[in-house]
Amino acid sequence: MENYTGEIAALFTAICWSITATSFEYAGKKIGSLALNIIRLFMAFIFLGLFTWITRGLILPVDASLDTWIWLGLSGVVGFVMGDLFLFEAFVRIGSRISMLIMASVPPITAVLSFFILGEWMSVSQIIGMTITILGIAIVILVKGDHKGNIKLSHPVKGILFAFGGALGQTLGLILSKFGMADYNAFAATHIRVITGILGFAIVFTVKKRWGSVARAFRQRKAMMVLTIGAIFGPFIGVSLSLVAIQHTNPGVASTIMAITPVLIIPFSIAVHKEKITLKEALGALLTVVGVGYIFMV
Repeated sequence: MENYTGEIAALFTAICWSITATSFEYAGKKIGSLALNIIRLFMAFIFLGLFTWITRGLILPVDASLDTWIWLGLSGVVGFVMGDLFLFEAFVRIGSRISMLIMASVPPITAVLSFFILGEWMSVSQIIGMTITILGIAIVILVKGDHKGNIKLSHPVKGILFAFGGALGQTLGLILSKFGMADYNAFAATHIRVITGILGFAIVFTVKKRWGSVARAFRQRKAMMVLTIGAIFGPFIGVSLSLVAIQHTNPGVASTIMAITPVLIIPFSIAVHKEKITLKEALGALLTVVGVGYIFMV
């Protein structure tokens, strides 16, 4: 029997990102995407330090090689600073559900770049599973634009572009992580990414003179509570599991499974916002599960 550690880690990553996307959309609208980014990384830095101290006896990843620091550091800058800055701005402008749909472009981008950069091939069955999964996500998220049944983009172009920027940042961040991590501890690797992400944002905040927005954010007590939940399930648990996923399976397969996040958001919408699920959403969710199952079983 094959070992599906990577695929299982990717599935739990998608669950974590469903929680964190909902949390960060709410918090970002209250305190702004820029302040949100650096605060959640500081929180993740603390959580990861405590966790690795308990599990590894090291509060900082001082046992990593220079090459590991360089590649994971680049991954942190590209993924956290560039990618997430774009993505969280998209959350604020067009919402988490549409943003996460656009993030579904990550798997094919990852697969193509993995082929050229890492030399990793994908089987026909994996490509079929990816296609089915992405189709299911599209069915859940896309809606009719008018009475003629046309699909219409009714969201700001800037928001759409920010979301695509987030997708590209996440793709490059995953590949750089895969290249630099090897068999290094995934949580310690995430710690390195978080540290370089904080340094990158510190430069952005200093240049833009935006440190005051961080101080103001702490006055929003409810937003900070929700942000904390997002930080736990996002850059702490979720990102670490995503590194476990790409460490044990093809990045294209891992990112496809992670891309079911828009479907997994539906139960949270029902529980929190009391939304009613439509037949289209149910069929899309079923199709997405079939696609993920196809990747697992074939």
